[in-house]
Amino acid sequence: MVDPTRPGSYREIGERQKKKKKKKKRVKEFSKAACGLNNKPKTAQIVDIDAADADNDLAVVEYVEEMYTFYKSVENEGRAYNNYMDSQPEINEKMRAILIDWLVQVHHKFELSQETLYLTINIVDRYLASEMTLRKELQLVGMSAMLVASKYEEIWAPEVNELVCISDRTYSNEQVLMMEKRILGALGWYLTVPTPYVFLVRFIKASMTDSDVENMVYFLAELGMMNYETLIYCPSKIAASAVYAARCTLNKAPFWNETLQMHTGFSEQELMDCAKMLVNLHLKAPEQNLKGIYRKYSSSEKRSVAVLPPAISLLAATAI
Repeated sequence: MVDPTRPGSYREIGERQKKKKKKKKRVKEFSKAACGLNNKPKTAQIVDIDAADADNDLAVVEYVEEMYTFYKSVENEGRAYNNYMDSQPEINEKMRAILIDWLVQVHHKFELSQETLYLTINIVDRYLASEMTLRKELQLVGMSAMLVASKYEEIWAPEVNELVCISDRTYSNEQVLMMEKRILGALGWYLTVPTPYVFLVRFIKASMTDSDVENMVYFLAELGMMNYETLIYCPSKIAASAVYAARCTLNKAPFWNETLQMHTGFSEQELMDCAKMLVNLHLKAPEQNLKGIYRKYSSSEKRSVAVLPPAISLLAATAI
């Protein structure tokens, strides 16, 4: 797979992204307002995290609790489980990790939304769980999954020839479009699914902390997304565990509280195993060969959270 950051053939793509960036900024602010990411922290035993958005129509506070109750009720219908590799004779967990590491870098290059990244990985896993895939087609699946996710989530999706270019023309435009059809057919066009990101934005709001915690949450969640074994957990538990592990990592006491438990639906004890897995991934990240996510969150743009010491004390903790 080609390094999507190398210069030369990507100059045209870079120019296109600059033109889009200004237009996307306002839309991004609307999205953050709806999720409450711009709210300032408040203090109380159980806090009404939507009170500050009562007059903000974009936050739809009168419906948000019902929405997340619904998301929790259907999250298992739109996810893959960690046993689908048993039916894939030509690909394995390591190949999946290589693909996701590359997709994270491509996603960053195109400056796509977080929603697109999480939906892309969801589509990849659900497709691989339903269709036997040849090794030579795995990158094609990832490219076409990103195309589908971008069309669903973005205002301006990457063009097919841009994806072909960034893969060093390993596949043709026609192959990408044909795989897009195969993916949509295999998934029954079912794309409205609650990925971990859907829960992350709500749980970060309930956490009521700073940008360091927010970036650490996303770093841990993306490490989890690349790890095949994490599929044993449902999206809401991965999201809640990322928030808990991030608070532990940055020593934001209390690590868990009644507000977080009410909005996530999980106690500290219920999150312990998944949180330990995420912290262990953080611990090993600097020494791994696949460093796309680690480099991304080592940048000043992401507050360099990846280089902070992991919550090693959590690994030795016993569930309460």
